Amino acid sequence: MKQVLQSLRNGKTTLADVPCPTPKDHEILIRTSRTLISAGTERMLIEFGKADPINKVRQQSDKVAQVFQKMKTDGIKPTIDAVLNKLDRPVPLGYCNVGRVLETGRQVGNAFEIGDRVISNGAHAEAVSISKTLCAKVPDNVSDDEASFTVLGAIALQGIRLAKPTLGETFAVIGLGLIGLMTVQLLRAQGCRVLGIDFDPARLEMAKSYGAEICDLSAGGDPVKTAEQFSRGHGIDGVLITAATSSNEPVKQAADMSRKRGRIILVGVAGLELSRDDFFKKELSFQVSCSYGPGRYDPNYEDKAQDYPLPYVRWTEQRNFEAVLDMMSAGALDVKSLISHRFEIEEAEQAYGLILSDEPSLGIVLAYQEETQKSDSDIRSHVVELGAQKSAGTQKISVGFVGAGNYAAGVLIPAFKAGGADLHTISSSGGVNGVYAGKKFGFVKTTTEWDTILKDDTVNAVVIATRHNTHADMVCKTLEAGKHVFVEKPLALTLDEMARIEKAHKAHPDLHIMVGFNRRFSAHIQKIKQALAGYDGTPKSFVMSVNAGAIPSDHWTQDREIGGGRIIGEACHFIDLLRYLAGATITDASIQKMDSQDGDTATITLSFADGSIGTIHYFTNGHKSLPKERLEIFCAGRVLSLDNFKVTTPYGWSGFGKFKTASQDKGQKTCTKEFISALEKGEAQPIPLDEIFEVSRIVIQLEENKN
Repeated sequence: MKQVLQSLRNGKTTLADVPCPTPKDHEILIRTSRTLISAGTERMLIEFGKADPINKVRQQSDKVAQVFQKMKTDGIKPTIDAVLNKLDRPVPLGYCNVGRVLETGRQVGNAFEIGDRVISNGAHAEAVSISKTLCAKVPDNVSDDEASFTVLGAIALQGIRLAKPTLGETFAVIGLGLIGLMTVQLLRAQGCRVLGIDFDPARLEMAKSYGAEICDLSAGGDPVKTAEQFSRGHGIDGVLITAATSSNEPVKQAADMSRKRGRIILVGVAGLELSRDDFFKKELSFQVSCSYGPGRYDPNYEDKAQDYPLPYVRWTEQRNFEAVLDMMSAGALDVKSLISHRFEIEEAEQAYGLILSDEPSLGIVLAYQEETQKSDSDIRSHVVELGAQKSAGTQKISVGFVGAGNYAAGVLIPAFKAGGADLHTISSSGGVNGVYAGKKFGFVKTTTEWDTILKDDTVNAVVIATRHNTHADMVCKTLEAGKHVFVEKPLALTLDEMARIEKAHKAHPDLHIMVGFNRRFSAHIQKIKQALAGYDGTPKSFVMSVNAGAIPSDHWTQDREIGGGRIIGEACHFIDLLRYLAGATITDASIQKMDSQDGDTATITLSFADGSIGTIHYFTNGHKSLPKERLEIFCAGRVLSLDNFKVTTPYGWSGFGKFKTASQDKGQKTCTKEFISALEKGEAQPIPLDEIFEVSRIVIQLEENKN
């Protein structure tokens, strides 16, 4: 299928071939008929992409400090690689989609049926898979062209809801783009008197045709004086700012024209250097509107489709969509007059060129081929051939990748490529990331159905780099398909999952299960292991300090069912590292957590069969200027200190000098290289399976016992 993508590095807009997404249980698959270009938001993305590096920095000044901090702690090269990887990744454009339901997930129920005409916040693509809470049915008397304005209409409506207008009140709308002009109409429908303010005479005339009075800034109109006259000297009851500007002037003007205790709602973008005096004297209310309404950016609502109960949250994103469609159906909201241009999806690049040109435009609609021109089966193809040609000397280990996120594309795939693997197929749920990584690293094809990899006889090893709750099931299915598996940690989230994996491996004992416990493969750790080799049987003391940093509580890794929490998801790395250095089984493990909201700040204590002890301080309450990881090893009157996998310093060790690497070496490349080599040579897997199972069980037990 075709999808519109944009590069953040150079601002180029392309129409790419992308595999059709597969709907999750709570999603619906939609074949698109129309999408609407949101000129304001999408223009800003393109202009950012086209900006030179200096202007990019100016526009993202808050990120610059983070980049410099990462350089200090991780080194220059890893930081540059991370930034470039972020800029290289294409961004799907669009969020105003209309189409017909092709398929529904198992948990959608009767809310939507195949064939329903629906709107969603889906992208500019021939097919999109969207949560059922982000879709709404289109009334029969509302055309596809009209329905494509629904999402922008919901943005306007949410701003109005926050302003709480009442019949007869006076409102000013600053900025008469698509959202501003719909705001004018919706306010008029609620019985408000409306003043439209803009520089564009044509848009002002449209606002006037909807019943608004106007102030033409291009003709020298004074918005504050005009508002005073318009409000009969009382001041404006409410102001909605729907402009897109970096200037502070709209907010200043809004404050000046407001009555005492007036309401100002920022729907668009404006400078926010506010004058306290402007707001203090009048006791003004100022609020920023969050997109389509309640539910926006809430992963429980948007990702898990957990709706808010109507008696307690009357208006959600979805219910705002429905309200806008009802207004269109009743004739109270006219959007046909807002359409200035139409393009076929194949002309998408031309359409985006228009919004950057000086040619006047407003609502730009993209139309998609009908069923008579392109069948549903063509649209629903889940595999895209990338045309990558393999050299005659290609390695025999053919790898399929499941997952193409930041870590996979930034670390794992480059490591497997450097290790000599034959990169064959890459799978991603949405399709876009798979296309990006597939083309960048030379995969043969990409897919949105991961079991395509299992069915391909040319693939003999599968790398799993997806969300943690999928790992165990994918590992079992990969083994059952007769393929070796490399899974990014953790191996599993529960002891039941561990039991399933162990059972699957017993049925396929010749297959390798490798977990990405890469730190034991670091050059620093190998040097340390070599130094400790002369002290086998001598008890050692390990102190591992991890300045992990805080992660928002609503991040998927914090969800016990999806990410497992950071102890299972990340602290397993450090348990494995100490297990490797001790060279002895773990006989006892305990955890003490700080009584905090996230539960991530903890101290883990380990005892080993040889008498060694280890402590892992996994803290999220520190400052990011401190390097993330530090390991100290005390043994036989000597000490080894490893700082952030960049410098190893010995104390009291003869023949062991300070060891440095140019940048962090956490062992990812060596880890994957050893895995590939073991498969090629038919050797034992790099990490003994009993150690992988031991560490995985212990970290799960620590979390389950604590909870």
